[in-house]
Amino acid sequence: MSNAVRAPAARFSPRALGLAAAVVTVIIWTSFIVIARATGDPARGGGLSPLDISMARVLGASLLLLPWGWWLVRKDRRAGLGQSCLFGLSPLPWRITVRIGMFGGFLYALVVYSGFVFAPAAHASVLMPGSMPLWTTLLAALLLKERILAGRALGLTLILSGGLLVGGASLLQAFDGGQVWQGDLLFMSAALCWSTYSVLARKYALDPVRATIAVTAFAFFFYLPLYSLLLLTDVLANNLLSVPVPEFLFHALFQGWGSVVISGIGFTLMIQHYGPVRSTMITALVPGLSALAAVLWLGEPLHWNLLAGLMLVTLGIVFGVRQSQAELPNHGAKPGYL
Repeated sequence: MSNAVRAPAARFSPRALGLAAAVVTVIIWTSFIVIARATGDPARGGGLSPLDISMARVLGASLLLLPWGWWLVRKDRRAGLGQSCLFGLSPLPWRITVRIGMFGGFLYALVVYSGFVFAPAAHASVLMPGSMPLWTTLLAALLLKERILAGRALGLTLILSGGLLVGGASLLQAFDGGQVWQGDLLFMSAALCWSTYSVLARKYALDPVRATIAVTAFAFFFYLPLYSLLLLTDVLANNLLSVPVPEFLFHALFQGWGSVVISGIGFTLMIQHYGPVRSTMITALVPGLSALAAVLWLGEPLHWNLLAGLMLVTLGIVFGVRQSQAELPNHGAKPGYL
């Protein structure tokens, strides 16, 4: 039999991987807002509290990331590199693990899920993406000594104006006994937590995968005992074990594997292919898509102030990152802008 030339194994091109990563990331980020509201809204009869959903998120992500962290730590030790903590499951030093784990894992999850108890998904669509660039810019100026350049300042002004249109209206309703403003403040606080994590990751020049593993390891060792203590002392109702198994598995898979693992890796791949500026512009689709999804699937109204705020925030994100890149031709934008 003549020698046959074996065809090389089919592989995805970098362009296909980048496009797939962008689509998956945008879908997961959009779905996160809608699903979190559908679960957290008391009017929809969700059986899980923000503490329960956070626990499902931690457990789901830990199933994948803790073994991965164990393997990375042993690999580093064989090479004589790196530092680790938390019984060799976090591939980062203790001090860094605690800092990024507190803001990027524990506090962020609790605050953001609590926000959906009070405010609709459309508010989250505007206020979370809108607050992140604002907090990140201010924290970067404070901690990293970065200058706030004119183009970014104008973009932030547009974003802030959009946030005021949404949050200001709900704050006025507080005098009539409304609770939406509480959710709005929680969304902005969640954005502050994530922005703090983002700036710390830039400050320490962390690898995204190792940082995500460290955040999950901290949440597992810190939040699991706290949650168990609240259950044992009857401070917290045992909802997580009383809900149907498919519902628990769904949240563990989507919140843990989807929101933490897949979207984290997908965003990293997107940056590698498109660059940080174009990636940020792609994720600017999330506010509009999630607000539209909330109207279609949750039946939420899209009032004029929400629509106007959404447009201003989206324009501000796109304009801000484009101008930042134009004003820093030799440096480029950093991935942590959003």
